[in-house]
Amino acid sequence: MSQDRVPTLEYEWVLLEPDMTPLAHTVPAEHRWIELSDGRVTVYGVCPPDPFQRCRIEHRLACSAQRLPDLWPWLTMLRAENGRRAERQSQADPEPPEPPEEWPDAG
Repeated sequence: MSQDRVPTLEYEWVLLEPDMTPLAHTVPAEHRWIELSDGRVTVYGVCPPDPFQRCRIEHRLACSAQRLPDLWPWLTMLRAENGRRAERQSQADPEPPEPPEEWPDAG
């Protein structure tokens, strides 16, 4: 599945779930990533957060291929949907067939 590679305040990189901006108060403080005006992100540990503040989450938390505890019910649903989406994508883009071991005589 896709993810966004985003720089942190320390210019390190973190993989964030794309197109996913839950309300910050629904995400534990240590997992809230807030986008800054310069494009970097930082963990948003303000408690309680502004009730309208949106945040991002790390891709590893939403990735259906990762074994993680059930942190939040909506995250479990997101992980399941990402798994279904990956399965649909793999079915839509099947592997090309193997070439024959012996090619026919064309000439």
